[in-house]
Amino acid sequence: MTAVLAGAPGLGGTVSSLLGVGVASDPTRFAALCGLALRDNPRRAHLVVSRVLGKHVPVAPAEVLATGHAVGDAVAAVLGDDVPGLVVGYCETATGLGHAAAARLGAAYLHTTRRVHPGVPVAAAFEEEHSHAVAHALQPAGPVGLGAPGALVLVDDELTSGRTALNTVAELQARWPRERYVVATLLDARTEAARAAFAGRAAALGVRVDVAAVLTAELVLPADVLERAAAARAALPGPAPAPAGAPGTVVGHEGLWPAGVPTTARHGLTPAGTGRLHAAADAVAAALAPALAGSRGVLVLGTEELLYAPTVAAARLAGRLPGVPVTTQSTTRSPVHAADDPGYALRRSLAFPAPDDPSRLSRVHNLADPAAVPAAGPWSDLRADDVVVVADAPAADCTSLAEALRPFAARAVHLVTVPVAEPAP
Repeated sequence: MTAVLAGAPGLGGTVSSLLGVGVASDPTRFAALCGLALRDNPRRAHLVVSRVLGKHVPVAPAEVLATGHAVGDAVAAVLGDDVPGLVVGYCETATGLGHAAAARLGAAYLHTTRRVHPGVPVAAAFEEEHSHAVAHALQPAGPVGLGAPGALVLVDDELTSGRTALNTVAELQARWPRERYVVATLLDARTEAARAAFAGRAAALGVRVDVAAVLTAELVLPADVLERAAAARAALPGPAPAPAGAPGTVVGHEGLWPAGVPTTARHGLTPAGTGRLHAAADAVAAALAPALAGSRGVLVLGTEELLYAPTVAAARLAGRLPGVPVTTQSTTRSPVHAADDPGYALRRSLAFPAPDDPSRLSRVHNLADPAAVPAAGPWSDLRADDVVVVADAPAADCTSLAEALRPFAARAVHLVTVPVAEPAP
């Protein structure tokens, strides 16, 4: 059965109506977990906006981590008692999702990166054809390597064709052959034709590739979807207006992250390394909690690939601030069309020079006006007295980001600078 989401609850109705998008299986659960927005990308029309990923919309950190654990559980259901040799997450959206899945599985973890370390060899690189930023690099160092025995798990937030995953399998299999891969995802949205093509290419590679998904819900798109998307962007209202209230102050917090502890798995983390990261995130939460006491809402904002550590810190903050709503999300490279429409998943978009590379723009979506009355609905307009930004860049390079966020923090923007992930000695 194919259902159009125009009448469904949540934030998929507007795009579904304008584009004629249908869901061929489990449309009710899809609408409960996802919204839809339009991309500013001529190669793809729409973006599936997850309610539970903590990327494009604010989400309770416990829910974000539970989502990653659910992906880990889906992998365990495929592998049985076997622990993967390595879990690899795709930057930037799935860096946190993959890390939470690896933690659930008790496995080593590595994520791809677009922020290449000049002192570490690139072990593998590949392209993501449909993306706005196509290049991925793998730079493992220290005890984590791509030749680890056992199944290798590739984690992405959404599987639309599987080409990116199979490009990765082909690259890795040519140099570090193994018997089995698992492609793990929050949403498997492949069509039947895409599933057949995926199976055919996996067979041609001569290796077993299983898929583990939390939700399987095929999206059905009309043939002229790109033309409809262009018309839809013109038909939608503009983004939500800028806040009119007084902006918050900026408070710097340096030196909170313990020295020598990795902040991401850009160069790979063993389970013990992930445990050290958890302890460091708890130390950051303990140091920040007094400054956030009495807040009516705290948003913890990660920065692009730095997603998992801020989410863990947010979860620890929630435990230390009873009664204070704590949410988390992340900045992103992704340029998505914003429209102030109640049936649309991305109401506002803020752009600023990226802290790690001011020559390009980074963005954050769906920030709420702290002076506005919240709209009906669970997640589109979550206001914050305090915004905690966790960035792996010098404070001076985060000035534009902090200034851009001030109108969205009724009390303060708290800038927490942490070290850039370095390879293990």
